[in-house]
Amino acid sequence: MFLLATVTLCCGAVAGTVALFEPAAAPGPAQQVAQRMAIDATAQTPVRVVGAPFEPNVNPRQR
Repeated sequence: MFLLATVTLCCGAVAGTVALFEPAAAPGPAQQVAQRMAIDATAQTPVRVVGAPFEPNVNPRQR
């Protein structure tokens, strides 16, 4: 338990120190406009399916 607490405190201290020196990334106005735009759900890219399609087992006794 002592080792766990020591490692936790050391990792927390390192993470806190890094967070103090790292500048906070604020989203710019261009990113905010892009997030509000509607997404076209019909323009999906096709994907390749490998293997048999999934079928749920609704009757566990039958395989």
